[in-house]
Order: sequence, then C-alpha cells, then structure tokens
Amino acid sequence: MKKDKEVVMAAVQNHGFALQYASKEMKKDKEVVMVAVQNHGTALQYASEEMKRDKGVVMAAVQRDGG
Repeated sequence: MKKDKEVVMAAVQNHGFALQYASKEMKKDKEVVMVAVQNHGTALQYASEEMKRDKGVVMAAVQRDGG
C-alpha cells in the first residue's frame, strides 16, 4: 500500500512526515515530496537524495518552515 501514490498523497497532505513511511519510489516522486514539504518543510529529510538537491523542493520546504 505504501507504493500507491493516491494513498501516499493523501497521507502527506494530512501529515507531511508520513513521507518517512513511503516507498523509495514515492520519496523520489516530485509531486509527492512537494506536497509533503508544503505541509511540513522538515519532511524534506525523508525525501530521496535527488529531491533534497532539487531547488524547487528545497525552496518550498524553506518557504513553509522559514529559514
């Protein structure tokens, strides 16, 4: 179930930290990661390394939690 994008999206919309329980594939999915970090910027720590280097994702996380 953690690979089902619809389920993961619903989870991270409600609680960004749910990203930590997502599959590796979902942690690489920019749409999923963006929703998570827009909910809780510090959820970025659970994203894939590729997403942690994505300027747009990082900026969304910083805008959410300040910095």
